[in-house]
Amino acid sequence: MSLSIGIVGLPNVGKSTLFNALTQKSVPAENYPFCTIDPSVGIVAVPDERLEQLALFSNTQKKIPAVVEFVDIAGLVEGASKGEGLGNKFLANIREVDAILHVVRIFDIQDNSGSEQTHVYGSIDPLRDIKVINMELILADIETVQNRINKITRDAKRGDKESVLEEQTCQKILTALESEKLANSVELSKDETIIVRSLHLLTMKPVMYGLNKKTGGNNLDITNPEKFKEITRTIIESGSEYVVIDAKTEHELSEFVGEEKKMMKQDLEHTDDGIDELIERAYTLLGLMTYFTTGDKETRAWTVRIGSTAPEAGAVIHTDFKTKFIRAEIIGWKALLEAGSFGEARAQGLLRTEGKDYIVQDGDVIEFRI
Repeated sequence: MSLSIGIVGLPNVGKSTLFNALTQKSVPAENYPFCTIDPSVGIVAVPDERLEQLALFSNTQKKIPAVVEFVDIAGLVEGASKGEGLGNKFLANIREVDAILHVVRIFDIQDNSGSEQTHVYGSIDPLRDIKVINMELILADIETVQNRINKITRDAKRGDKESVLEEQTCQKILTALESEKLANSVELSKDETIIVRSLHLLTMKPVMYGLNKKTGGNNLDITNPEKFKEITRTIIESGSEYVVIDAKTEHELSEFVGEEKKMMKQDLEHTDDGIDELIERAYTLLGLMTYFTTGDKETRAWTVRIGSTAPEAGAVIHTDFKTKFIRAEIIGWKALLEAGSFGEARAQGLLRTEGKDYIVQDGDVIEFRI
C-alpha cells in the first residue's frame, strides 16, 4: 500500500531540514516494492514498540516496520496558483499525495545569540503564512471547480439528474472556496463526496501542521503564548491537527543512536520526541493502522486502512489471501506476549478463528488460512 504525505511550506520555514531529518529514518526500499524511488521521497519507518517486542518474542531473524512516504515538495511563493515561482510544479506535486504536512515557522528572525535567519515576509506571523499557502490552494481549486461547472451546465439545464446533482455540489464547494474556506470543511452527503473526490481538489486533502521551533531561538510559544494559543485553536477549529517540532535539532540528532543520542539530547536540552510523534500522527492522518505477522524468519508490520476486513488485510501480503481466503487465526499482540507462545495462547482459548466479515483491529497478530 503506497500512501504519501507532501511536505509544504513557505521558503525558509525548515521544510527541507525536516525532510532531511525524516530521511535519516528511511528504510531500504526493496522491502516495499510499491514505494517510489526518488531523491525527493523518503520511505520512513513508523515507530512501533510492538514490532520490537514481537520480534524478541519470536526470536526473529528479520523485522520489517510499517512505512509512510514523505515527499519534499518545491517551496511555494504567493502567486503559485498563477504560475509564480515553481507554482505549477508545486500544485501538481500536491495533487499526487494523499495528505499534506504544512510546515509553519514559529521562531523569530533573530535568536538569543544574535544570529539571524530571514523570512520571506521579513517577520514571523504563522497565521499569515498559513493563509498564504491555503489561499494558493483555494485559488487553484476555484479554477478546477469553475471549469467543471462550465462543462456540465448545459446538461444540467436539460434536466440530466446526474449533472444537476454535480452542478449543485460544485456550486456548494465553490461558495465555500470563495469564502476562503477549504473544501474539506464542507459537509457533504455520500453522493456529494463521490462527486467531489472525482475533482481531486487540493483543499480536500487532510492536513497536519508542523509548528517548527528552534532550540535557542525566540519561539512564539514562549515569547507570545496568547498568539500561540490562537494559532493552535485556529488549526483545531479548521479540523486539522498539529505537532510542535524542532526540525534543525531533530536533523542533528538523527545522526546518533542509543546512549550517544540520549547524551546529545541532554547536551542540547532537547526533551521532545517531535519527529516520532509526527510520523505516528501522519500515519493516523492517512486513516491507517497496523497488524502483524510474526515467526522465527520474519516479524512484519502490515499497513491497512482502518475498517479493513480480514480478506482485505490479507491482500496486502498476497492477493491469494483475499481471493482464496478461508479463515484467519487472530490474537491481540499483548495477549500473545502474555501467553508466552502460540501453543499456550491456543490452549487458553485466546487464539481466535475469524471469517471473512471480521474487521481487523490495530495490533492484531494474524495467520491467514487459504
